Amino acid sequence: MSSNPIKALAGQTVIYGMGTIVPRLLNYLLVPLYVRVFIAGVYGQITDLYAWIAFLLALLTYGMETTFFRYSHKEDADKVFNNIVSCIIITTTLFLVLFGLFHKDFAQLIKYEHNTQYVLFLGIIVALDALTAVPFAKLRRNNQAKLFTIIKIANVTLNVGLNLFFLLVIPQTALSLSYKLFGTQAGMLIWVLVSNVLSSLLSLILLLPQFKGFRFELDKSLIRPMLAYAIPILLINLVGMVNEVADKILIKYLTPIPSTDVLTTLDMTGEEYALQQLGIYGANFKLAVLMTIFIQMFRYASEPFFFGKAKDRNAPELYAKVMTYFVVFCLLIFLGVMLYIDILKYFAGSKGSAYHEGLVIVPIVLIANMFYGIVFNLSIWFKLTDRTFSGTVISIIGASVTLLCLFVLVPRIGYLGAAIAHLACYTVMMLVSYFWGQKVFPVPYQVGRIVLYIAFAIGIYMLSTMFIFHSLPVRLAINTALILAYIATVIIAERKNPLKI
Repeated sequence: MSSNPIKALAGQTVIYGMGTIVPRLLNYLLVPLYVRVFIAGVYGQITDLYAWIAFLLALLTYGMETTFFRYSHKEDADKVFNNIVSCIIITTTLFLVLFGLFHKDFAQLIKYEHNTQYVLFLGIIVALDALTAVPFAKLRRNNQAKLFTIIKIANVTLNVGLNLFFLLVIPQTALSLSYKLFGTQAGMLIWVLVSNVLSSLLSLILLLPQFKGFRFELDKSLIRPMLAYAIPILLINLVGMVNEVADKILIKYLTPIPSTDVLTTLDMTGEEYALQQLGIYGANFKLAVLMTIFIQMFRYASEPFFFGKAKDRNAPELYAKVMTYFVVFCLLIFLGVMLYIDILKYFAGSKGSAYHEGLVIVPIVLIANMFYGIVFNLSIWFKLTDRTFSGTVISIIGASVTLLCLFVLVPRIGYLGAAIAHLACYTVMMLVSYFWGQKVFPVPYQVGRIVLYIAFAIGIYMLSTMFIFHSLPVRLAINTALILAYIATVIIAERKNPLKI
């Protein structure tokens, strides 16, 4: 490994990025497919179902990935792996049994009583992904980033391939088959879920070598402290999922419904209209995917990195460097998306598409996601000091802000209120975590420099909106010059900065 820890982290981030960027970009190619194959209401169902998958997966992994990183550095790594995987197997089996028995009741609860098969597949996907969570964490802990990347890419390649096969190659046959196998209410959406089940199963198969030497083990003296560490992480993750997916779950319940006359003109029911709004929101939310990709690949590389450097006396300065560079790259992504939105918008629908009315949320979501990444960077203070309950408190504060904003804003301004709720949540969490963390585990973050970078990037974006040119090439040329100006300014500023890039 490189003697320069920042370069080492950057190298790991790039390798994990291949396992995150490539799959995410491949997955992102499904968005233009979905918005052209499915009406907005059906895409709204996809958004809704995958929000539930994310929430249930956080419940079923209950913080054991982070716990594995923490305890594998303190105890025998194989013993920790055996105990954690044993716990996951027990809870996943219990989940599958209960979900199989009561999935119809759950389907009725979330308004899928006519499509209970969707909900059943949802449960299978969650279970398979839960079983792979800790083996993936083992690869990260052992710095097997290349194998991690290969498995991730294989998973998404199969998923995208199956989607293309069912939705584009044999659509009529697939539709007929869905009627025969799952009933006339199923439709083509069922193949989106089937594709996911098969790709998740492939990941589990490819991860089987990680179970070599595994034996079922439940050591109370080890499990008790690990659960004591994990439960607050679980609460953090669950509350974090509220912040991440509550908007996608609640929009269909909270969005203002037009009058009967307007609905008649639109030829849809109130429920169909709500799902349409959710579909528009979900499609445009995906335009912030590049920010999400960078944050995710950074998380994969940085979590073991942060724990590995915890005993270094220069660790606080190192964490401060990482934060500055992280924000610089996030802002570059923000500018890249917003200054090329005239091209990127076609991923969320063709010219004149109803999906494009939701473009207004994109800059809000991008900044919100960047703040989420900053919150993750800041979270190192309570993870390294074993004060994970503090993280739970911060997450609960964020979730409270999210829910308050959703219930106040969405009934008034629709999905725009959901985007604002997303931003408000992470803004509050970022501020609380920073000021609290500085009292417990001081890190010399370059706050002034970071704030100036953020203001500068937002200023460049606002400046770009003032140029009104009907020629797309001219607009893109000017926006490219603005991005280059940002890059040049950062390089010049960092040359004078003791923490050189």
